[in-house]
Amino acid sequence: MPLYHSKLIYTASSADPLYDHVISTEEDGTILDIRPYADIEREAAVQMLPGIIVPGFINAHCHLELSHMRGMIPTGTGLVEFIRQVVTRRGAEAAHIAAHIAEADNEMYRQGIVAVGDISNVSDSFEQKGRSDLRYNTFVEAFDLMQPDNATAEFEKSNQIIEALHCKKGDYKSIVPHATYSVSDPLFRLIRAHQAPGGTASIHHQETEAENQFIASKSGSLVSFFLSFGLNLDQYHAHGLLASSVPIKAMSETQRTLLVHNTMSTAEDIQAIEDWNKNVYWVTCPNANLYIENRMPKYQYWLDTPTKMCIGTDSLASNWQLSILEEIKTIQKYQSYVPFNELIKWGTINGAEALGMEDRLGSIEIGKKPGLVHVYPFDEHKSMFLPDSRATRLI
Repeated sequence: MPLYHSKLIYTASSADPLYDHVISTEEDGTILDIRPYADIEREAAVQMLPGIIVPGFINAHCHLELSHMRGMIPTGTGLVEFIRQVVTRRGAEAAHIAAHIAEADNEMYRQGIVAVGDISNVSDSFEQKGRSDLRYNTFVEAFDLMQPDNATAEFEKSNQIIEALHCKKGDYKSIVPHATYSVSDPLFRLIRAHQAPGGTASIHHQETEAENQFIASKSGSLVSFFLSFGLNLDQYHAHGLLASSVPIKAMSETQRTLLVHNTMSTAEDIQAIEDWNKNVYWVTCPNANLYIENRMPKYQYWLDTPTKMCIGTDSLASNWQLSILEEIKTIQKYQSYVPFNELIKWGTINGAEALGMEDRLGSIEIGKKPGLVHVYPFDEHKSMFLPDSRATRLI
């Protein structure tokens, strides 16, 4: 029966950390007991750890299939140019893609991640997911680039992809819309009609100002992007509203929904969406936002309104690593007012709830099997990770 002690244990299920406690687990990682160190028998073999212990991290948004594109796209291009480069440069030999997918999956495991909300537009990552030690909720994205006449064909294409994924025990899958600017109304209706009760939806949301411009007035760099690929936008009519209006208009108000990025979201956007659906999870990918657009969301907006924030890494095409610890460090570096215990919840239990895995993952509680991660060093006085803080998976 493994025993783990740390001066501070952040369980993600309580407002404050546990001080000077010991966690006992089954060999498979199931939490058996949590008690003060003073109550432990002296002869017990306790692993004494400096720093802190936290639950296994949840990566709420990733693109595992783009792992072979690490370092290929320059930083600071802006989203529209970034998308152009992904579309035109992602091709590679299957064996090369598979090797990088496997390494990225292993990298996440080493970084203390236990579950991933992963985007799939092709089936390249499916074999690795079948043998991975991580749990996956796979979102197969459907998009027709605002070509409503193609909606049915594009949905069927996504359906063929998702049927090729055979989920291992504990994994999930669903077809979801790609983004507010790439899915026509008919395709939104098809996706919604085929959503499973109790399932999860996901959509890229307010990642760039060009997105708001396109939705509101059919202007901005997304228009030239579509036209450069020979697409006709005659059937697309601007909403006169910002991109935050799209989920409200086109998606289910009862479905558990992940809104991803939200870099441009305002307090008014957030309140409108929260009024629409109380089961929304806001996913932030700070390092990817910096990589692509040199900006981050203003997290104070989410602290001012009761919301559920999660953390993702996005892809290795738009990040330097796949690590929730590094994402938290970035938030602490640029917006250090966010309470540390809140950041731990963002990186653990909120993500587990968003992916429908909170019954076993996300918090250190008796009966759960969340994974345990040791992080050291840690600034106890400031409640902050340090630049050289590292995550070590305990179980």
